Amino acid sequence: MTETKNSKIPIYAVLFTVAFKLLFLLTHYIQEDSFITWRVAQNLLDYGVIGFNGNTKISASTTHLYVFVSYLFNLIFGKENFIIPILIFNSLLFTIGSLLLSHLVLKNPWHKAIFIFLLGILPPSIKISILGMEYGLLFFLEMLLLYYGFKKEKKWALIILPVLIMFTRIDTVIFLGMVFLVDVFWSKKIRWSYIWGGILGVSISLAFNWFYFGELINNTIVAKKLLYDHNFTTQQSIEYFTSNYGNFWGMLKLPGNFNPLTIVILLFELLCFIYLIRQREKRNYFLWMIFLFGWAKQIIFISQKSLFDWYYWVPQLLLFVPVLIFILEQKVKRNWWLSLLIIFYILPMLAFQTIHSIATGNGEWNYRRQMGIFLGNYEKDKSQWIFLEPAGYIPYFSGLKTIDEVGLVDKQIQEEIKKDKKHYWINTVKNRKPKYLLSYEDLFEGENAEYYKTHYKILKEFRVKDYIKSDNKILEKIYKLKPSGTDYNLYVRIRN
Repeated sequence: MTETKNSKIPIYAVLFTVAFKLLFLLTHYIQEDSFITWRVAQNLLDYGVIGFNGNTKISASTTHLYVFVSYLFNLIFGKENFIIPILIFNSLLFTIGSLLLSHLVLKNPWHKAIFIFLLGILPPSIKISILGMEYGLLFFLEMLLLYYGFKKEKKWALIILPVLIMFTRIDTVIFLGMVFLVDVFWSKKIRWSYIWGGILGVSISLAFNWFYFGELINNTIVAKKLLYDHNFTTQQSIEYFTSNYGNFWGMLKLPGNFNPLTIVILLFELLCFIYLIRQREKRNYFLWMIFLFGWAKQIIFISQKSLFDWYYWVPQLLLFVPVLIFILEQKVKRNWWLSLLIIFYILPMLAFQTIHSIATGNGEWNYRRQMGIFLGNYEKDKSQWIFLEPAGYIPYFSGLKTIDEVGLVDKQIQEEIKKDKKHYWINTVKNRKPKYLLSYEDLFEGENAEYYKTHYKILKEFRVKDYIKSDNKILEKIYKLKPSGTDYNLYVRIRN
């Protein structure tokens, strides 16, 4: 009876952790890119087309599976009410994934419960759970694969889950590949079911892209590479890597290129990993999988100059897993070790993420969203175009057709970038003649000032300083401590 009760403790930890993280919904911190995915889902709902601007097909969201999940939530709860339910759903999926992970690396139910909660309140976990992106779903599917495919050795999991994982994000080929390599090395055999699952995953993802969008690789990946690609020398690439790894391998960003906290944590993670695998436990099989994947993805993405936070959330967590196991399984002074971890790392990180979420939530929800609402109320004709960057909050809440600077939601601009990368902005304005322009810069100054003055006028100036005020003095101090957002100028076309 006692054993049965104890076996439910991790389940209670899941529920408690999800409930605890619901507090972060109050910050309204939702990632910009989530609104791109949600608009694609609503475009599918309204037009029956996976796209961003009406009947035009485009893979504006990097994830396909999460688009369909978002579509279902919009269908069930409605466009006005789906956001909170899908955020709770994401948090629940991630926390169930951490439960499955605990089953892979721990035996004691109380250790599992503490593991689930502490892992769940680290900054990447909070962001995966609350920011609205696809990583809660992805983490759940990946842990489901490890648990049912490689621990329980279920053939259905080895075949079906790689397909779902690849259909969520195509870059998960790194995860699937590292798992395959560790499994072959460890078991000295090839799981043909997994091979077929991988082949199906790649084939279905590429076939869907090709037959629906007429492309093999998602448009978002192609667009980012086209605009952000730089022809660096080997020396420049090395310098670029060393100047950025500290703020993407670690959970805490610091000003400047050198982050000593990241180096200390990485060394401790590595020492804990080495200590654990020397014990020759069965779980070493899974520790090798998650640890090598964490290092591989970090190295690959930073070397490819992919400087978006969300690429690193899952690796940051998985690399930290050996630290939690090491401390939870201490035979001597475990509570002392655990207290040190909580006081000097977990709580400061939680405090940092709380302040960051409040400040950034204000910058996104109260500032950028209000820009979209203003424009949506001002312009009743939703067939009008706006040219801006980024393509999340403002297009979503204004409802206008959108050209974004990167080309995530509009392919035509990619042709302008190919023809003349230096002047693609002004060339797009001249050729497409969007009714609205939203820019970080004063367009009435600079080499094309006369054109802009002739064809556009300032409609409204948006300034961050106007949105860092609050009746609550504590909130106002947080807003001023970390002002979030960028000053914008909104222009409206006055003549063709």
